[in-house]
This record gives sequence, structure tokens and C-alpha cells, in this order.
Amino acid sequence: MNKPAAIYTRVSSDRQKQDHTIASQTAALMEYAKTNGYVVPPEWVFQDEGYSGASLQRPGLETLRDLAAQGQMATVLIYSPDRLSRKYAYQVLLTEELSRCGVDIVFLKSPAGGSPEDQLVVQFQGMIAEYERAQIAERSRRGKRHKAQQGVVNVLCGAPYGYRYMKKTDTSAAYYEVLESQAGVVRMVFEMYTKQQLNIRAITRLLNQRGISTRTGKTRWERSTVWGLLRNPAYQGKACYGKTEQRPRQRITRALRQRNGMPKRSNSSGHERPRSEWITVPVPALVSEQTFALAQEQLERNKHHAQRRTLEPTLLQGMLVCQKCGYALYRCSVRTTRRRLYYYRCSGSDAHRQLKGALCTNRPIRQDYLDPLVWNEIIRLLENDTLLQAEIDRRKEAIRNTDPRQQRQETLRRERARLGNNSERLITAYQEGLLSLSQLRERMPELNKRAKTVEAELQSLETGAMDKAKYLQLAENLSAFRKKLHARAKTLDVRERQQILRLLVKEILVDTQSLTIRHSIPISQTQKSPATSGSPTTQTLPSAAPQPPSYLLRPRSHASVLVHFRGFREASVQQFVQQPRGAVGFQVLLTTDKNIQYQQNLAGRKISVLVLANSQWPVVRLHLGSIAAAVNAAKPGGYTEVEIPKR
Repeated sequence: MNKPAAIYTRVSSDRQKQDHTIASQTAALMEYAKTNGYVVPPEWVFQDEGYSGASLQRPGLETLRDLAAQGQMATVLIYSPDRLSRKYAYQVLLTEELSRCGVDIVFLKSPAGGSPEDQLVVQFQGMIAEYERAQIAERSRRGKRHKAQQGVVNVLCGAPYGYRYMKKTDTSAAYYEVLESQAGVVRMVFEMYTKQQLNIRAITRLLNQRGISTRTGKTRWERSTVWGLLRNPAYQGKACYGKTEQRPRQRITRALRQRNGMPKRSNSSGHERPRSEWITVPVPALVSEQTFALAQEQLERNKHHAQRRTLEPTLLQGMLVCQKCGYALYRCSVRTTRRRLYYYRCSGSDAHRQLKGALCTNRPIRQDYLDPLVWNEIIRLLENDTLLQAEIDRRKEAIRNTDPRQQRQETLRRERARLGNNSERLITAYQEGLLSLSQLRERMPELNKRAKTVEAELQSLETGAMDKAKYLQLAENLSAFRKKLHARAKTLDVRERQQILRLLVKEILVDTQSLTIRHSIPISQTQKSPATSGSPTTQTLPSAAPQPPSYLLRPRSHASVLVHFRGFREASVQQFVQQPRGAVGFQVLLTTDKNIQYQQNLAGRKISVLVLANSQWPVVRLHLGSIAAAVNAAKPGGYTEVEIPKR
């Protein structure tokens, strides 16, 4: 009598999938079923291709367990215990679960009996499979790590765009061969990003418009591909092993949802490890270390200054930091009767952002006062010939004293000499009859390829050194640049000013009464503040005008505008206001809200309220004398309305 049975097979790697090992398992099990009188419907053949045996989340296994729970089958045929699971605990769990459902498990490569001895052998096989998996993984990891520390390219396997991976042979080790057609594209991408200041989207668009092929031969470039190219340290001659690692999956992606939420592996790869744990393997460089460092710096700046949802750009976007709490400042606005005013506000002062209320008491700053102040200070620094020349001399001296490429050049020269000696030995051996012509033809091409690769890398390093000397020579003459900047300083738009500012300024610290601009132009010790004397790129500047205790922030603020105005208005009013002759015991509140006495409880407060009948500044400025007289005549607890006729 034929018994209904199901077949379960599994392979864990893509290489096993390509080698069709799962098909061989299925064929062997179908032959066994036919020989022993089992009936296997086609829909009861469950295969898990590319799923790890260390996890129970497998589509085929889930369907098999559901079918067993429904009581529709009597037997399940499996090739060996490690195909069911690589963990002994999981093997016992699945075996007991299927047994409770009345399903017998038949392993093709294990004892078929049901005696305690046969069950013990199966259990031993499960434990050995789990131990074997852990041993293979650990040996592979340790072996690759040791090879990477020795600088062997074999552990890197595939080469990135711009290289061809040359496999290890009997006469030479594995190495990266430079593909000049692709290497030119890599240099062009770095140049567009670091010198032309194009963003990744623009570079991707240009590559697609020019029809440049990717490594796979396609003409469609993606922004993520360009981003990965700019971050790959192999292009500066330092390929890295161990950059990423596998971690538990944090979220379910769209592709995973389309597979009914069943990941092939419980862990997801591609999580970047700390850079201190990377192991460097020397390879031919396509760009200089200076160019690569500029690209990394630009990537960090772009991450910090990303536009995201910025509708209107600002000069100091992403540069302002509160010196009190360390939080960043963002731009906010308030609508007055005539226009909209913009402020830079500390995010730490927002009570709704923090669980325990506001963390900072720093007041907002008007954007139209702070932007010109910082811009004028940077222009003043750029017009200082002494500071710029001192910085150029310092960088020239630093480059002459510390050049990391000299060590690499010496290594390549020794490698070139060694390859030349090997070629001469082979020719001498052939001339003396110790080597046949076929053996000579077999070994010489590999040596020649290796010699060409070393020579190309040497030429790229020498070219980079020449480019650096040209850069220093050009940097010595900045008079033309300063003249152009001085002529166009007032006509540049916000984007152009922002680009110049970000090249020089790292951050701006905002305090109650001062600003600290941290820029890349060193200043003399006498110009530095005591708080920043240890930093060569920090300068403390006083604010353009002392900040009053409060001013217009937003509607229904707890403090209205006081007699202190900002900028030119402050000077216009204060020339009429008499200085107090005695101790000041109250403040004067100047507002245009006629209902303030009904909205605010002013009882018991030492404050005098002056209400202006007109809020239009062109009209108010014509009556500053009467306003100043009202201020001088104010008394504590008084309420006065100043009549200002309308035009």
C-alpha cells in the first residue's frame, strides 16, 4: 500500500544553488520514495534555496509544518539531519513536533531503525553538524583575517569599478589590475565632486547622459553607486577588509514583505563596523590621498548641510550651535503687521522637544542681523594678507615634512626591482637550458602584467606629487581672488555665499552676548579669546549690539517688545531717551497692543506700559521725540497711550 509522503530539501549558499545540489537531493529522495512505496505529490516537494540551517524561518519548512499539523501526510523524507537544521536543539524541536502530529521522519543518510541506538546516532549527527558549522565559520574568519593582515588581496575577492581581479597562480599572487578606461571615470567622478562641487545627483545625471557603462555593462547609474564609489578607500590605494558585518535584522523591507516576511537569513549584512577595526590591504591607487580626503570631508559636510525640506536657503544653515546647551539652532519666523521676521532659535529651548521641558534659556537671534555680521567678518579675514600667507606657508611646510606617499613609492620601487630580477632569472634559466620555451612563455606574461601594474601606480603617485606642487604654487597668488571676491561680495546670492562660508567655517557658537566663529584661518594669539586659545581655528567676536532681555518672538509671547530696538532703530530712539539719574527700579514696556491691560495681569509689577497708537515704522520714526518724552515721564505701574497720527 502506497503511503503519502512529503520531501524537504535545503541548501544554504548561492554557490550550492548554482551547482544544483538541491536538485540532486530531490532526485535521490524521489528514487528512495519510488523504491520504498511512498507516493509524493508534486506540490509536496518543499525546497528552501539559499536559507541558513541555523534559522527556523524558512518558507518551505513553514509550509511543511503547517501540512503536518493538518494531518494530511504520514512521512517526510529528508536527505540528512543537517538539511533539517544545523542546530541540534532545532532538530529535536522539529522531530518532536512532527512526531506529535503522527509524521515519521526518514533520513536518507542516517540509520533507518527506531531503536535507542539508532536515535542516539541521529542525535550525534545533529550535534556534529552544529559543531562543524561553527568550526568552518570560525576557521574561515580567522584565516581571512590573517591573510588580510599580511596584505594578501585574495581575501578581497571581487574588485571594485576601475579594477580587474587577477586570480592567484603558481607564479604570482592575486592582485588588482587597473582598467584605464574605468579608472578615468573614477578620477572624473572625484574631480567633479571635489573641485567642481557637483552633488551626487548631478554626477549621476552626467554619467547617464554620456552613456558611460557600469561594471556590469549597463548604462544606468544610480546615486547609491556613485555614493559607494566616493566612499571606497581602495581608490586611494588602501582596500579594506572587514568593513561590514552581519547584525540582527532591524526592519522588514518591501522586498521582504513580498516574500511573506520570510528572510533568507536571520541576520542582515552591510552594517558598517568601526574604522579602527578595518584591515588595510595595499592596492594600486587611482586618486591621491588628498583628493580622497577632500571627498570624505565633502560627504560629511553634505550629510550635515543636506537641504532635505529646506524651502528657502539661509546663509548659516547647519552651522549655528548653542554655546550653552550644545544643540543646533534652526530658523523660525513670526508674522508682524507688515512683514515676516526670521529668527535663529536654539532647539534646546523648545519645551515640547524635551521630556522635562526646555533645557536652554538662550534667546533667538534675528536672521537679518546675524547673517551680515558673520559674512562681513569672513570677508575681513580674507582681505588680511598676513593671515593668509602665514597659513599657506604652514601648509607648505607640513606637506614637505609629512608625505604618506613616499613610503608607498619606496615599496613599489622595491617591487619593481624584484620583478625585474625574476624576469632576468627566467631568461637566464632558459638560456642555460634549465627551462623550456613553453615554461618561459607560461611564466613571463604574469610577470609582465604585474610589472605594468606597479609602473602605472608609480606614475600615478608621481603625477599626484606634481599636482600638489602646482596647487601650492597657485595658492601663493591670491590677490586676484581677493579682488574678485571684494568686487562681488555684495552681489553674490545666498547659495554662492553659503558655498564660500562652508569652505572656511566649521561652526558658529552662539552665546547670550557673543559669537564664536570657528574657521580654518589661524589668527594671532592676541585675537583669541581665553576660552578658545587652545584651538587654532577659533575666534570669539562680540555681538553687533547687546541683546536685550526680550524682544518680539511670536504672537502671544510672554514678553513684548521693550524700549530697546535692534540695529538702527535702537540708535534712533536712545538719542532722545534721558539716562536714569538714580537707581533703576522698573522697566518700560513699549507695545502696540491696546488690549494688553485686559490680557495681562500687571498688578504688583514694577513696569510702566506705553501703548503706541500706530505700528507702522515709517510713521513711528517721525514721532520719536514724543515717544522718548513719554518714556522719560513714565512711572512704575503706569499705563500711557501715545497718540501717533496716521498718514
